[in-house]
Amino acid sequence: MKSATATIPVVFVAVADPVGLGLVQGLSHPGGNITGLTTVVPGDFFGKQIEILRELVPGASKIALLVNPDNQMHRLSLAEDLPRAARNLGVTLAIVEATTAEELDIAFVSAAAQRADAIDIFGDYLTVRQAPRVIALAAKHHLPAIYFFRQFTDGGLVVYGPDVIDLFRRAAGYVDKILKGAKLPICR
Repeated sequence: MKSATATIPVVFVAVADPVGLGLVQGLSHPGGNITGLTTVVPGDFFGKQIEILRELVPGASKIALLVNPDNQMHRLSLAEDLPRAARNLGVTLAIVEATTAEELDIAFVSAAAQRADAIDIFGDYLTVRQAPRVIALAAKHHLPAIYFFRQFTDGGLVVYGPDVIDLFRRAAGYVDKILKGAKLPICR
């Protein structure tokens, strides 16, 4: 959409790193015709997830990360934020991947085989749609897990992430203001 127009307002919702993806110039001053709401607070968001897991599982020295290699935000996080956070917290990361529901089972078997002490479930369309299955697999393999979205609170151990429903509600407020004539950027 960014390449299609420079004049029609575009509102995004639940984009993890709109600056890193090149959608906007900055969060407080997006610039251009694009604005929206992010799911990740800049800084050490993923490091905080690992820190929370370490508090819940004090002896954890190896933490598996369930990622979708097709998700660009997962790739950015693995390349930049997570290696630094792991070094700072003294943990080893074990990357397990799933792009389909069928691959989730394999990913959890791999995490267990690598003797992970806990698992960080990166949020995306696959894990959200398969939330009950992901929770069941974490329990089956005795892997304490931290999740990204509230859909995992029914049976999951802990969630550290945004309230996506609230993000969509707030984005609707942006759209409402634009339709009533407000100019971008709309920042709160």
